[in-house]
Amino acid sequence: MHPLMESNYLKEQKKLEPLRWSQFPCELEELPHSPSFSVHTLRPSDIKAMADIGILTIVPDSRLDHEDSLLSSERILLRESMETLAALVSRFNPSVLHQPLPNTSGAASGTNAISVLDQAKEVVKFMKENRRIDFQNDWKLITVFFSAENLCSSCVSFHKENHSLDSLERLKRVLDFLYKDVPKAFVNLVDSTELRLCCLSHSDQNKVRQPCNCADEDSKLDDVILRWSYQNDLKKLLKSGRYDLRDDFTIVLQPFLQEINLSHRMDRKVDGNSISNTPMEITEEERSALGVGLWNNMMEPVGQKEPYHYSEMIQAQCPSGEYPYLFTYRNSNYSSPPQTPQPDALSQERSYGTSIPCFDKNPSNTVPVSVHALRPADIKVIGALGDSLTAGNGAGSKPNDVLDVLTQYRGLSWSVGGDQNISTVTTLANILREFNPSLRGYSIGTGKENSYNAFLNQAVAGARSEDVPAQARRLVDRMKNDTGINFQEDWKLITLFIGGNDLCQFCNNPVHFSPENFTNNIKIALDILHQEVPRAFVNLVTVLNIVTLRDLYKENNATCPRLLMRSLCPCVLKHADNSTEAEMLESLNRRYQEGSRRLAESGRYDTRDGFTVVVQPFLEKVTVPKTEEGLPDSSYFAPDCFHFHQKAHSQVARGLWNSMLEPVGNKTDAHFLEMVLTLKCPSQAEPFLWTYRNSNYLNQTTPDVTTPPPSSATLTPAQQPGQNHGSQLLCEDRAPSSSSPTSVHALKPADVRVIAALGDSLTAGNGIGAEPNNILDMNTEYRGLAWSIGGDASLKNVTTLPNILREFNPNLTGYSTGTGAATEPNAFLNQAVPGAAAEKLPDQARALVRLMKSDPRIDINSDWKVITVLIGTNDLCNYCKDPNHHSAVNFTSHIQEALDILRAEVPRALVNLVEVMDLLPLRQMFLDNQLQCPTHLTGDLCGCLLPVMEGSQELVMVTEATTAYQNSTRKLVESGRYDTQENFTVVLQPFFRNIKIPLRQDGRADISFLAPDCFHLSQKSQSQLSRTLWNTMLQPIEEKTDFFDLQANITLTCPTVRKPFLGTYKNSNYLYPTVEPTNKPIQNWGSDLSCPEQAPSVSVPTSVHKLRPRDIKVIAALGDSLTAAVGANTTNLNDLHTAWRGLSWSIGGDGTLEAHTTLPNILKKFNPELFGFSTGTETETARFNLAVSGAKANNMSAQARELVKLMRDSLKINFKEDWKLITLFIGVNDLCHYCLDRETYSVGNYVKHLQDALDILYQELPRAFVNVVEVMEIAGLRQIERETAGCIVPGTSVCPCFLNPQENSPELQEMNIINKDFQIKSMLMANSGRYAQREDFTVVVQPFLRNTILPRDSNGNPDLSFFSMDCFHFTERGHAEMAIALWNNMLEPVSQKQSYNNFTQNRAKLKCPTSENPFIFTSRNSGFQNTAPVTGEGDPSSVPYWAVILAAGAGVLAGSVLVGVLMSRRPKKHQQERETDRELKSTAL
Repeated sequence: MHPLMESNYLKEQKKLEPLRWSQFPCELEELPHSPSFSVHTLRPSDIKAMADIGILTIVPDSRLDHEDSLLSSERILLRESMETLAALVSRFNPSVLHQPLPNTSGAASGTNAISVLDQAKEVVKFMKENRRIDFQNDWKLITVFFSAENLCSSCVSFHKENHSLDSLERLKRVLDFLYKDVPKAFVNLVDSTELRLCCLSHSDQNKVRQPCNCADEDSKLDDVILRWSYQNDLKKLLKSGRYDLRDDFTIVLQPFLQEINLSHRMDRKVDGNSISNTPMEITEEERSALGVGLWNNMMEPVGQKEPYHYSEMIQAQCPSGEYPYLFTYRNSNYSSPPQTPQPDALSQERSYGTSIPCFDKNPSNTVPVSVHALRPADIKVIGALGDSLTAGNGAGSKPNDVLDVLTQYRGLSWSVGGDQNISTVTTLANILREFNPSLRGYSIGTGKENSYNAFLNQAVAGARSEDVPAQARRLVDRMKNDTGINFQEDWKLITLFIGGNDLCQFCNNPVHFSPENFTNNIKIALDILHQEVPRAFVNLVTVLNIVTLRDLYKENNATCPRLLMRSLCPCVLKHADNSTEAEMLESLNRRYQEGSRRLAESGRYDTRDGFTVVVQPFLEKVTVPKTEEGLPDSSYFAPDCFHFHQKAHSQVARGLWNSMLEPVGNKTDAHFLEMVLTLKCPSQAEPFLWTYRNSNYLNQTTPDVTTPPPSSATLTPAQQPGQNHGSQLLCEDRAPSSSSPTSVHALKPADVRVIAALGDSLTAGNGIGAEPNNILDMNTEYRGLAWSIGGDASLKNVTTLPNILREFNPNLTGYSTGTGAATEPNAFLNQAVPGAAAEKLPDQARALVRLMKSDPRIDINSDWKVITVLIGTNDLCNYCKDPNHHSAVNFTSHIQEALDILRAEVPRALVNLVEVMDLLPLRQMFLDNQLQCPTHLTGDLCGCLLPVMEGSQELVMVTEATTAYQNSTRKLVESGRYDTQENFTVVLQPFFRNIKIPLRQDGRADISFLAPDCFHLSQKSQSQLSRTLWNTMLQPIEEKTDFFDLQANITLTCPTVRKPFLGTYKNSNYLYPTVEPTNKPIQNWGSDLSCPEQAPSVSVPTSVHKLRPRDIKVIAALGDSLTAAVGANTTNLNDLHTAWRGLSWSIGGDGTLEAHTTLPNILKKFNPELFGFSTGTETETARFNLAVSGAKANNMSAQARELVKLMRDSLKINFKEDWKLITLFIGVNDLCHYCLDRETYSVGNYVKHLQDALDILYQELPRAFVNVVEVMEIAGLRQIERETAGCIVPGTSVCPCFLNPQENSPELQEMNIINKDFQIKSMLMANSGRYAQREDFTVVVQPFLRNTILPRDSNGNPDLSFFSMDCFHFTERGHAEMAIALWNNMLEPVSQKQSYNNFTQNRAKLKCPTSENPFIFTSRNSGFQNTAPVTGEGDPSSVPYWAVILAAGAGVLAGSVLVGVLMSRRPKKHQQERETDRELKSTAL
């Protein structure tokens, strides 16, 4: 090799150093071949020269200072990515010459940066003059970077004047030059627009651009469509064949940068804090990965090329034997899909008019004073609020003219457009003009919201719900200032339609786009209209069913720009059909609709005769229109397949008009765009636009006429007309389990057959249906209306938990009806007694059991039951009179006694234990004399709370008792006492912990939510209580609501495909905190394991993926003092450094499992002949426990070699035939000393040493399963050092790098990052496929220590029973917990492995293999075939491993989510949050 060539090769190969994780897997060609004569059969080894051009913007921008330095970060990224590409090519041809990107800056001379064309000429000149290149005969790879983004590109006016065509023309000149002057060339064309935008956004703030003159025009819609248009024009140019006339030249568009998103990567987070980052700080590994992304594009056929995402860890693809060439348009057999004309393309002048069949078009005889007597002809003004669908974007566009979607055809807008007339253009305004030709306010022509043509169409393209209040303000101002409008006297029709853009972006910020925020934004806008606009009828059109847009997106026969659609609405279109994100979207869509409906139906906007808001639901279940062949009909959509074409606007206008003429309660909610719609007409009998009032639609929902009230029930005052308290349940899946579940943790709502309740007057229903001020009716027990157990009527007019459950199972039984005491038949299983305190709860439980056992309607052994328990109000109200009798201890013991009765007597039951209510907010009612509450009854109602003085001792006692009651019941449930059997559980429902009293507009408490005594709850509140209970029952434990807002807009949630069951501690993966030790000391830390008999394999398995526990004959371990079990049984200082190897979690074999929980003792239950475990403390009995105290990762190779030698020499094992289980755990000492020698203990070295050890095992050991246990998170040990005084050895000497730094210091943050990197990088290495070539060997990462928490005792202090005297090593108890977690991890699929933090002493925590899954899980038998063996003699890492990594990460996250939410929180930005975290019972370890 020529010295210069060799130097170039070595230099390029250094660029592959950061990609060692990628393990470049390609086999190099062994036989030489002649260079190709055609570019379509060009191999990587044929390339002799490489060059790169085109870094700066195509259009220099005069408004930028120091443009060159601003873009230096972009240049660095691309230059290094090209060096990586050159290094990859040089693996095939070491003599390839790479001409780097030229220095394009002209700053030194004060001139503009040289153009891309000039760069191309320089590169060609260099190639011609370079003697190492035969310019005419050598193949050249040229990469051209271009940007479609000028800093004012999003301004429509700028674009139309000079951007797109000029930019494309400039690029075309460059490509034409290369085509004309360069023989034998393969040209990569790379769009770096996204990369450039990102670099600009993260550049020095002193060098930012000045505002565009057209900044007021700027919108995301403009930006996305303009850039897409540029890219589309370029694709058309390349597909035209302009550059494919020669056989030795081609240009291929490589899209690897098209959807790159560096913003997430550059704003990385450390311990929850955002740390500003720049492209310069992106790791060399990641910069190099860009080059791999381009290489992979070159290896992918045209039409199948994928963008690269920074979140991915990619591996370089290889040329295959079948396709060894770089892909071109021709050898990809690529042809662009034919442009099928839309039906309307044949006649763009087609009329979308409508005939009006109405005869009576007259207004009222006199101007009506009530909106409920409003005729269409009475309307004089029309207006609209919304987004681009109301602005009319693309409504008049011709097919395939995507750019014209930027035009806002407001005159064609369905709700407010006024172009031409009804005979040619169907809009709501044109329909109304047939009734009143003098109508004002409609928009005409085109233009933005601030144009003259827009008039009262104030919709803004790209608007979200948060923007609607500003639109409402502008609309009001325009109406007030228009001299043609009599603001006080003219009747106005305003249509509000919003929500599509919120849904399209929700996945990027679920909190910001929550249904609550969405509804609140609409409320603010409607409040403005309500307060300021007289004589107005407001149409609130609920958001359409946006999910159906996916049908059009997925249809291959539709000529839709999918990349553009995905850019406009990523959260709807980028996720798979059955993904969690798709389910969330559908749920959110429904909750948006339900929130709008509840807002309008709340009565908030029906407080005066001159104003109303009516929900028009006709788009709620809209579907994509279909052709006669059943395919999505894109002719209803603008060319972007996202906005409406005029054809759809016409249909939506008809749908809205007809909906306005349908009574509330009977409105259509499934409008089909392809249906032939005839406009409805007002009739003589029904001449008015329908409102809630003139529809006789009362309070939220229509009374249920299909389900009469139970015969034993009589209508209460609260159920009379005008007092409806029903709800809508939008759940589509209401089916029970396929067979009756055997576990309470797999209980669906429809599986519940029996419902019951225990408690006091709140559950007995005292006063729920009483008339206001009828204090005597407080003695009536309205049990049929009770929140948790009432069954009067149905859900449509009475909201209770049974009525909700009856929507799932109509055969539900046990609910109470009508009125009466607990002893009356209609009370049924409502055994609550007014005035009851906790001490009466066991009696209620016994009565309930008797009823269940004796009633023929109930099969107590087979039927699933839900029992709700709420008690404590009377205890609190009498607490100050006898604190000892009503103490928290007594209170809890009574609850425990009742629950124990239920557990012993009632199988198949889920018990809701509702936390005691915080009564303090109810004092407000009696402190305000204006509310006229019965203050003379305060002593009888709640003597320790209501009549006492503010700040009194009695008030303090009740406040403290409330907290004590809540804490003690929580500890009772979290003790695990009621989770010992699969068919019974108790779940704490904490929503009464914080109560928000509803307020009127004048700021006073709204007593309509209370019964006449101002202390009990009216049906209005009981309905809210039912909704809250239901929603809380569906929530996972760590996500349960802990507040109750009586006035909130609460929508009933639904079970999902992912979470179909009622939430329990087990199916929420909730981890109980440590419990108080009992008086009886625990004798040992053993476990019980009683698995069904598992037969061994019929013959000794040859595949590690079919390995059963019983097949394992040999066990071994490598590691440090934690595996040597130093200090595991230490009782004095002399034993502090003793290695109790027989107790070691992964390799100890002392005694039996019943006395000592270790992995070998577990395996001995399956194979008593297991060999290799260590016993005692002597070196002679260590056997295959090679762990050494103080060992670091660099010692692992030596331990691995020693282990192999011992196994080979052992006469106790069959080295070749016996299956071996080896556990490797190392890294704590490396981390603890990292800051002392960052190079020696670097992440790279750690992973390399780990890999070296695994390589030895892989090369030397037959039939082996290797557990790699991730290193724990060490920062939690700081809690012991800081909070514990009993540590013998100062922690700073044991682990200085974690224990010396100050809290929240940069040094500590760095260590936390390194700790995470140790975990992640070792996982990536182990899961790379490197060890998958052999059928009898595997490496599986066991992540149970990730996100682990520090166990704490009942006082919140670190529980030292887990730690040795040095507070660093583990005691036998700690080793037992690690053994349990490791074993359970081994029996979990790769995608579902959990972290384990259940430190409660329970001898039954070990899992068992099942008949369905009898094998120890590997990547392959977990369903990940990408780790299958590979062929070839080279490096075994040629299998892509991203799926395994993602799956493993998903499993860890799934198992650790509750730790992240509740226990393992990191330091936050704000001190207040940090203080809160310090109070948590669990801390990151």
